[in-house]
Amino acid sequence: MTEQTAGIQSDDILSDADRRGLYRVLLSRRDVRGQFLPDAVPDDALARVLTAAHYAPSVGFMQPWSFILVRSPEVRGRIKTAFEKANAEAAVMFEGDKQATYRSLKLEGILEAPVNICVTCDRDRVGPVVLGRTHIPTMDLYSTVCAVENLWLAARAEGLGLGWVSIISEPALKDILGLPERVVPVAYLCIGKVSHFFAQPELETRGWRKRLRLAELVTLDRWQGDHDAALGLELDRTQAMAEDGELV
Repeated sequence: MTEQTAGIQSDDILSDADRRGLYRVLLSRRDVRGQFLPDAVPDDALARVLTAAHYAPSVGFMQPWSFILVRSPEVRGRIKTAFEKANAEAAVMFEGDKQATYRSLKLEGILEAPVNICVTCDRDRVGPVVLGRTHIPTMDLYSTVCAVENLWLAARAEGLGLGWVSIISEPALKDILGLPERVVPVAYLCIGKVSHFFAQPELETRGWRKRLRLAELVTLDRWQGDHDAALGLELDRTQAMAEDGELV
């Protein structure tokens, strides 16, 4: 037993296989848009994914999230229309080649995916005073994002694709789904079986953005603090392993 694990029960220590599996899920998660199949998502898989989301960490154990399953073709059609309007507005914000690339991208799978999920945050669920939210009131929103990430990773573990549709007017989404004023739609997701997962994020392969160098994003003690040279070398090495699929 190592010094790090001394005192930890054996059941609490992940096996090497578990650890490799975790990193494989983390590194192979993708934002899916165009690879959805029409097959239904089995209820047991959907239940596991939603349970994983519900077991996300939340500040003050507030659990501010709710999950709206959107299966209705009529409702999804209205969401699609709202997306198309917002997408057209967004396209003109880019110029030149960037605009052309933007217009060529498929950025949602609202109608193709068999299920859409809106993850919401009820900002009044546990009242005005919440442990851990007394000085940073947005902690409920951040907690809900943790639920989204759990859901996304669990979906990948189930072999399901998931895509986040963020190009949509929040007032339009709230109106279509009948959300009360206190409830914020944090994420609108498309989930389903897929034909394949890309080896690299699609936006990276399409030349939209490159993955940043992690070592440049890690500083000491302050925003523009120094870099730890030895750690930077290890970060570069580990990031290279992740890119080559060797981290696991």
